[in-house]
Amino acid sequence: MAQDLYEVIGVARDASDDEIKKAFRRKARQLHPDINKAPDAEDRFKELNEAYDVLSDPAKRAQYDRFGTIPGAASSGSPFGGGYVDFEDLFGGGFGMGDIFSSFFGGSGGRTTTRTEGRDMGVGLRLTLEEVASGVKKEIVYDRLAPCADCDGTGLGENGREVVCPDCNGRGRVVTVQHTFLGDMQTASPCQTCGGTGKSIENPCPECDGQGRVPDRQRVTVEVPAGIRDGQQLRITGFGEAGMHAARSGDLIVTCRIQQHEYFEREGDSLHTRVNVSIAQASLGAEIEIDGIMEDERISVRIPEGCQNEQVIRVRNYGMPRFRSDARGDMYVHVNVVVPKKLTKRQREILEQLAAEMGEDVADARTPFQKLRDAFN
Repeated sequence: MAQDLYEVIGVARDASDDEIKKAFRRKARQLHPDINKAPDAEDRFKELNEAYDVLSDPAKRAQYDRFGTIPGAASSGSPFGGGYVDFEDLFGGGFGMGDIFSSFFGGSGGRTTTRTEGRDMGVGLRLTLEEVASGVKKEIVYDRLAPCADCDGTGLGENGREVVCPDCNGRGRVVTVQHTFLGDMQTASPCQTCGGTGKSIENPCPECDGQGRVPDRQRVTVEVPAGIRDGQQLRITGFGEAGMHAARSGDLIVTCRIQQHEYFEREGDSLHTRVNVSIAQASLGAEIEIDGIMEDERISVRIPEGCQNEQVIRVRNYGMPRFRSDARGDMYVHVNVVVPKKLTKRQREILEQLAAEMGEDVADARTPFQKLRDAFN
């Protein structure tokens, strides 16, 4: 690794999480390409963001402190390891920390909208069928504009106060007059000083530049209820983008994505699976056991006498849990009758006797070598 990650962010190795976070934000403001026009600003900002990816994660930081490397770095293509959960930002198409900072800078003097409330954000959460069957708690890590802890989201620094914007006199819009040969033409546009709010702040909070929100890496635990469907969404109130000046935050919308299972196929609340049975079991009937979807669950399946290939057997109440209910769907077992490819001499004699008793003609399709082999078995 070319540089020490602590040096990249500008903190000591024993720095606290809060110190790392604040140092990262200060340096990110200096290096972000929207502000810094140096030729290497974008590369340095990317390096800073990747270093923060590691040092803001307790597990990755511990690994880095111990070994100087991060698990999965080789496969991820980044020297700093992999990313976080499947991120699908609903208002930006996959925001990273760089885009969050762009939104942060756009939310100050350069704003062209009067919106102060935070927007909804979204993540896609990958789940296994077993996790959906039992319900699970998952930690999600994502980037967002979060309420500033230093000013409690107000944007006010020490002795700060909100005043009427001097440039627009509280109207939120500025009228410009252009003189043309057709006469004077007036154009109204949002005030660049207050972002169209009509108010500005004296002595703003230095940590958030008076916005009341800062770029941050958020961790939130999501409780996924049993029986949730693929594509179904969970809403976590207040964990989307923070609003400006203590305005309402948006919500985090979690879209559940359920991975395909090796043995079970889900259809609503029902589960489908396949089992192999021998021709003897299919003919005479049998009682077999298969694994269920729940942990350590065993299901007894009765194979009826004379069961046919592709016959479907229904086992009630062993499917998926119904969403927000104690009931369960059913299990549908698809039977595959397996015909042996090789028979012993005794097995062949038994089947030939059975065919004769049932009045069925059978052909001896064995090769001379197979006949010779069977003669010695």
